[in-house]
Amino acid sequence: MDLQELIKLLKTQLAHLLVSIPDAKDLVLDSDLTKPLDRVVGIAFLKEHGVDKIFKLEPGQKSLPGCGKRIYLVRPRLVTMKYIADHINTEIAKGERRSYKIVMVPRKLHVCEMILENEGVMGHVTIDEFPLELFPLDSDLLSLELPEFFSSFYLDEDMTWLHTVSSALVNLQRLFGRAPNIYSIGKGAKMVHELMETMFENHKERRDKTYHIGQIFIVDRDVDYVSLLCTPMTYEAMLDESFGINCGMIDFDSEVTGESKGTKMLLTSSDEIYAQIRDCHFSQMFSYMKMKAKELQELENKKNNLQSVGDMKQFVANDLRVLKQQQKLLSTHISACEAIIKMKGKHDFEESIRTEHNLLECAEFKENMIFIEECIQKQVSPILTLRLLCLASLTQEGLSQREYKSIKTQFLHSHGFEHLVTMFRLKKLGLLTEQDTSQTSMRPVTSKPSALYTRKFNYRALSRKLGLVPDAEAINLQRPNHLSYVFSGAYTPLPCKLIEQILIRETLVGLEDVGRMCGGLHADLKAKHQAISAGTTIPAMKVILVFFLGGCTFSEITALRLIARLHGVRIIVATTAITTANRFIDGLIEKVNR
Repeated sequence: MDLQELIKLLKTQLAHLLVSIPDAKDLVLDSDLTKPLDRVVGIAFLKEHGVDKIFKLEPGQKSLPGCGKRIYLVRPRLVTMKYIADHINTEIAKGERRSYKIVMVPRKLHVCEMILENEGVMGHVTIDEFPLELFPLDSDLLSLELPEFFSSFYLDEDMTWLHTVSSALVNLQRLFGRAPNIYSIGKGAKMVHELMETMFENHKERRDKTYHIGQIFIVDRDVDYVSLLCTPMTYEAMLDESFGINCGMIDFDSEVTGESKGTKMLLTSSDEIYAQIRDCHFSQMFSYMKMKAKELQELENKKNNLQSVGDMKQFVANDLRVLKQQQKLLSTHISACEAIIKMKGKHDFEESIRTEHNLLECAEFKENMIFIEECIQKQVSPILTLRLLCLASLTQEGLSQREYKSIKTQFLHSHGFEHLVTMFRLKKLGLLTEQDTSQTSMRPVTSKPSALYTRKFNYRALSRKLGLVPDAEAINLQRPNHLSYVFSGAYTPLPCKLIEQILIRETLVGLEDVGRMCGGLHADLKAKHQAISAGTTIPAMKVILVFFLGGCTFSEITALRLIARLHGVRIIVATTAITTANRFIDGLIEKVNR
């Protein structure tokens, strides 16, 4: 099963779109499509298919220069349609003659067509869609690159993107065969599964009995916010939190490169050094670096023992290039580690981690709240403060009404009253709530529950049943064999633990209570052969796709890679987007100049 088949398919579809407009044409890109498009096709491919100039669509543009044919490749957003309509109307008023094509990614929406019609430009454009759905970021990682999915679905309760997710999974199975076993964890996951079944029913095809993916797990993000909020401790996750990894690309500044300008680096398993260190616990990084540097030094010393011209020629042709490349990569990773340590030293990192671990263990709650209040008074980053506050609320299953009111007032006084909106969002998602002391029988019965009465998070019960908080002292960080190592043994990511339990048990029997507390656990099983049982004879059953609805972190990806190593299976992680705790909280914070 080669995930690069997805790239080939996307290239074919995009080529068909581009050649549908003959001769030279300009391409106007949505800003958040530049990186995905670069990973999928690249600039050279676009030039080969007649693209002359490439522009970025930005607010405030009234018109653009260029040739007589133009393609807009954009997300189907209402404000984007307004920008495009402004371009067209301005250029028509100037007397410029052009043909326009709007290609919506990943699908066109009727509401966008309505905006174009209201703006009076519908007669001047043709509309198409480019299904840029799941594409590979690495050999075991697929992404939709739809970071807005979370706020749209969980916060605004907009179901629009569910169709895109379901379509992506259906198209993946049309390419690699329909998976016989599907598990859904959470309400959103169940909706996606039902929509997938409807799509298969509506477009009945010859059922090919061969398949390359044996099992699919669809996981709701709101099943476990705790692992999303925890501080990452593996190298790849810390890189993402410190520098930001976008579509597998990372931008290192001059501080890391040691040169006058920064550099961009592609982080994939094709980089031998990165493949070995990305899942390492950060505390083990320098010992590995030291060992690798020693290996490279021994390789370099080989030049002193060359006996003949032939040996020298072979060394220069084969070893020297690899040696120089690996030395440069190793130097960059060492500098990145030093930069991360420097960043973490700017605030009270150790005290913050201690507070976080105490919250996860439900210990020393009073001292934890004192530290959080000190962070508020010192006006430490509101993102860090809200991370700890949300962890406190989730692990205590809500703050007391007195604590909630006090902490909310202090935060608003310290950071501004625009954060009333932030507090509303956090409460609606169930991240920062107050304990309900009123009797259930006293509540009025309504046909639809209020948005603020969201699903209760049963942290303590789930932690006890699944053993999510192990003895941190017993966790081996050097040669990890427990999923919690991604958080230094403080917490085991719930979705990963649950998936491991299902794979080991080969049944949902005994997990009914856990399923209820997670918002629902459902299985659609058409094959008896399991993934890790001794009698498994079908290799495809050992290939598992885990899809995170609403985003996942590199910590969870690392934990799933460990499951794959421990149980001898292949796990492919797919997600709507890769996120971090900082990006997640920042997306919920109300900005004054938004």
